[in-house]
Amino acid sequence: MKVQKNTSHVRESAKDKAFGGIVTVILVVFAIITAIPLISEIAVSLSSKTASQMNMINLLPVEFTLDSWKYLLGEGGIWKPFLISVSSTVIGVVTALGINVLMAYPLSKTEFKASKYIMLFVVFTMVFAAPKVPYFLTLRAYGLYNNYWVLILPHILTAYNLIIMRTFFKQFPKELEEAAMIDGCGKFRILFQIVLPASKAVLATVGLFYGVTMWNQYEHPMMFIQNMDLFPLQMKIRSIVDGGSELQAITMMQTANYTSATLSAVAVVFAIIPILIAYPWLQKYFAKGAMLGSVKG
Repeated sequence: MKVQKNTSHVRESAKDKAFGGIVTVILVVFAIITAIPLISEIAVSLSSKTASQMNMINLLPVEFTLDSWKYLLGEGGIWKPFLISVSSTVIGVVTALGINVLMAYPLSKTEFKASKYIMLFVVFTMVFAAPKVPYFLTLRAYGLYNNYWVLILPHILTAYNLIIMRTFFKQFPKELEEAAMIDGCGKFRILFQIVLPASKAVLATVGLFYGVTMWNQYEHPMMFIQNMDLFPLQMKIRSIVDGGSELQAITMMQTANYTSATLSAVAVVFAIIPILIAYPWLQKYFAKGAMLGSVKG
């Protein structure tokens, strides 16, 4: 009997290992498929004008050159849009986290009687989005047309992120807060010195959601910003991809070893780099924080 039990245990372990191996292979295949477009763009950005014009580039650079990178990072005028995107993202994420914390924390308390009614309004905004025309007219009436702050203010509070943060605060141990109150701590001191230091997971997750939204925003600045001096990075990429007459004239020069395609590839890769840097650092918090929204509360 003992031998049979051990054999059964070995068989189960072998099945688990086989299943784990199959899942790993599938995930690796999907990861490779997902990475192919980025690898292709990197290859195009590092290839010569001739290789780009003759469509010779697949996944490896052809006639390796950094001329496209040198032009775009030098004379291409990409740094100002990049700094606008960086500043609007940083300011927006910090502001959004502050507002979400100050709203989600009181809404997580059962003694706050109006919490349920306020959450109904919050959920209502998830189900019924504002129509484009009234939305545009409202923001223009507030003076946000062709205004830097239109990249930040409309995005600092979203219902989904608020619900995630509220759910996390509802799960926070009440005993810790009660002990702090006995020691004489007020509500704000409890929030900033006890609750928030233990909330890194949800802050990182919600911050990542807001950061990606603000960094990648394209439709919003296209609606509200006509002044090229206020263009964020995504709008600059659009102008490069569209290939205006000035850009076409530059790429047609015999001394230019780049095309609009190679410059577009440089811009795309350049825009992805900050996200690739930030995401691995936040990944350890992301899985835990993302699950919080699935818990009812």
